[in-house]
Amino acid sequence: MNIVVNGGTRGIGREVVNYLSQDTSNQIIVTGRNEKALSCLSTRYKNVKSFSLDMSLFDSQCEKFREMVSDHFGRVDILVNIAGFLITKDFLDMANDEARLMMETNFFGPASLIRILKPIMPAGSHIVNITSMGGFQGSAKYKGLSYYSASKAALACLTECLANEFAEYGISVNCLALGAVQTEMLDEAFPGYKAPVDAKQMAKFISDFALNGHKFFNGKILPVAVGNP
Repeated sequence: MNIVVNGGTRGIGREVVNYLSQDTSNQIIVTGRNEKALSCLSTRYKNVKSFSLDMSLFDSQCEKFREMVSDHFGRVDILVNIAGFLITKDFLDMANDEARLMMETNFFGPASLIRILKPIMPAGSHIVNITSMGGFQGSAKYKGLSYYSASKAALACLTECLANEFAEYGISVNCLALGAVQTEMLDEAFPGYKAPVDAKQMAKFISDFALNGHKFFNGKILPVAVGNP
C-alpha cells in the first residue's frame, strides 16, 4: 500500500507510522512540522519518506508536495489526516489569528491535501480523517475548546460530503472521532487527566481501520472513546 500520514511527528500520528511501517510492503510518506522527528522516522525505516509540511501554510507548499508524492508514489492508496493544533482558551479571549491558525491546521489544510491527492487515488482507496469527540454532535463539550472542537466538527462534516462526491470514483472517506488518549495534546487540554488508552493502542486501531475500514464503512463519523473526556 502507498500511504500518506499527514501529521506523524508526535503522539498518535507517530505511532501510526511506527505501526504501518512494520509491514515492509507499505510505502509511507509522513508529514509534519518537526523536521528532526521526521528525519528520525525516515532514517529508522527504509519504507518511510518524510516531507516537512505545515498545514497552516499549506497553500505555499502544496505544489512541491504534490510533485514529491507523484514522483515517489504515482498513486496513493490510503490517506490518514491526523495533523492537529490546539490552543486552550475561552472563546471570548481567543484572538482571531489564533482561531484561524486552528481552522487552517485542523480543517482547511487537510481539506486542501485531500483535493490535491484525490487525482492520484484509485478506486478502492481510503481517506481517514481523524477528529475529536469534542467535534462529535451530541457529545460533551468543554470550556476552552470551542474553536478546536468547531474545527474538528468541520472536518467530520466534510467527510460525509466527500464520501458522497467521491463515491463515483470508488474512493471511501471515513472519520474517526477520538476520545481521550494519553498524548501531549491531551495534557495541554486536560492537565493531570489520565486517559484509559495510550497512543500505541489507538494507533493500532487507526492503522487497522485505515487498511480495512473501507470494506465496511463509507461516509461515517465513528466515535472511538471509552472515557469522558
